Amino acid sequence: MTDAIPAATGDRHIWLRVGTLLDGVSATPLRNAHLVYDKNQILFAGEQSPPRDLLNPEQQAPDADLPNHTLLPGLIDAHTHLFLEGGELDPAQRTASLHQSPNQLRELARSRLEKLIHLGIVACRDAGDKDGVGLALSQLSASPGRPLMPYIDSPGAAIHHRGHYGSFMAEPLEEYGSPAECVEARIRAGADRIKLIATGIIDFKKGAVTSEPQMTTEEIIALVAAAHAHGKQTMVHASGDIGIDRVIDGGVDTIEHGFFVRDDQLARMRDRNIAWVPTFAPVQKQLDHADLMGYDATVISNLKRILNQHAASLLKAHQFGVTILAGSDAGSYGVPHGLGLLYELQLMERAGLAPLTVLNAATGVPSQRLAFKDRFGQIRPGFRTRFILTAHSPLDSVTNLQKPGALVFDDAVLPTGAVDLSGL
Repeated sequence: MTDAIPAATGDRHIWLRVGTLLDGVSATPLRNAHLVYDKNQILFAGEQSPPRDLLNPEQQAPDADLPNHTLLPGLIDAHTHLFLEGGELDPAQRTASLHQSPNQLRELARSRLEKLIHLGIVACRDAGDKDGVGLALSQLSASPGRPLMPYIDSPGAAIHHRGHYGSFMAEPLEEYGSPAECVEARIRAGADRIKLIATGIIDFKKGAVTSEPQMTTEEIIALVAAAHAHGKQTMVHASGDIGIDRVIDGGVDTIEHGFFVRDDQLARMRDRNIAWVPTFAPVQKQLDHADLMGYDATVISNLKRILNQHAASLLKAHQFGVTILAGSDAGSYGVPHGLGLLYELQLMERAGLAPLTVLNAATGVPSQRLAFKDRFGQIRPGFRTRFILTAHSPLDSVTNLQKPGALVFDDAVLPTGAVDLSGL
């Protein structure tokens, strides 16, 4: 398929006609649509014929006419941990990997990023590490001579309380005299946004978040205010309804995970424009690999109940009008990078969301909500030329994104699905 699409150059525009075009934000697709672009940006998208002044001299027909293909923006994973290898299932190996040097972690993460392009992923919002892996990759992705890799956005080290969950990816608030000083240190280090760890994690044996939230409402308010004073958004790990209450009151920008969220909290999230990244995949993978984890019938029952409740909350959030973003939590146990996002999209569809809603949650909605420094994730004039073409309609099911297709990425036309998937 890549042979049918010429690469854009500095002075040559490419004109495509496709059977279906998804712009990343609209509730309905465009049919028999036209797209004109160069290597830097999209110039035109619509159902009518493009203006003549956007075409190459003497051009009378599209460079490629693809009536049976769907075109959609490249995918955005709104929650990843780039320094972790999620596909590794051996607990001892996972633990050992955390003791590698920062340079080793960076090189392994960089090699994963080169593979993500071939899965149609054009951007990742990293969710934090204390070894500078995400920050280094964020800087690399923004550099003039960058390799072919997704856009990377990273908070650097997350912020947590000493002795509480998160020490493998965070540095403690106690190291600074005030929340403002802590945030300022992250900004000086190059953070693209601020990551907070406001609660613990789920106790699968008890089927609940049993620990008290590690941050008070007042701390969250102060940290959010400091981040906003620097023009930075906050992404906040929170599960359990008590902790979720606190982060909503704190005015955070996005809630990550959000297990056990109540309906009234979803309504408040909508009213306060707090987006939700539900991250089904890491909990689903606990169930998928229950035998390896040695879980008994009680834990398996708890996992099923938690996932069913989460699915019901996702549907309610959509009905309420909460902004929903797709994030895989890749790097978590059993959640490989890239493939983890494709699995997350399947889980969101399985929960009951329509495929187009799921696709928008992984393209245009994060593009609109997350204040990235670059423009991608939408098929609109002025946005980067980074999109997927496939003969397998993802409107039938998002599982079709796993089938072969093509990714147009600036001046490159690449096959999707053709990649060595080891080490993700």
